[in-house]
Amino acid sequence: MNVSDLRVDYLAGKLERQDLAEDPMEQFGGWFEAAVRDPRIIEPNAMTLATCDPDTGVTSRIVLLKGVDMDGFRFFTNYESRKGRQIAADSRVALSFYWQGIERQVKITGHAEVLPEEESEAYFRSRPRESRLGAWASRQSRVISSREELEAAHRRAAEEYPDNEIPMPPYWGGYLVRPQTMEFWQGRSGRLHDRFRYMKTPDASWQIDRLEP
Repeated sequence: MNVSDLRVDYLAGKLERQDLAEDPMEQFGGWFEAAVRDPRIIEPNAMTLATCDPDTGVTSRIVLLKGVDMDGFRFFTNYESRKGRQIAADSRVALSFYWQGIERQVKITGHAEVLPEEESEAYFRSRPRESRLGAWASRQSRVISSREELEAAHRRAAEEYPDNEIPMPPYWGGYLVRPQTMEFWQGRSGRLHDRFRYMKTPDASWQIDRLEP
């Protein structure tokens, strides 16, 4: 296989300045709803989260968006995980969504802050039982000797919490990412894509610029 021969021409749509909402969160809401409605897009809430590490540099992984409003983007994880430790040391993060079926991408930069405990607990209670047990079984990002070690930890958690009343681990919870920039990308033919960037100004309004593709 010659990887350089893999290419797709983007023909799904276009994006003009007059199409944009004045607030990027409103713009995101419309695009996100379109992605949710499109049956070709599996897990439209999947997003890449990039964090900063003072020793190894930037790292990234896929996480799931679990809340969005005019304040920003919410996700949940183990605070003692690699990403949790990195956010504690440096709150700067980047998010990106790619919805291939509609040939759209959204990029966000901003700062992550820990959500109030009551908000994390409300979401934790809404999770399936197995997911809540998994939060107790996995001390995320730590080295283990085998799969059997993980499964044994899961069995212990199930034995400790045999009913549905499973408390939230003290090392688990959510983050809110408050955006400072948001970029909306619409694929176009010939790689002449449409790109618009919202940048927060000192007076908390948004400056909108078209970027070259």
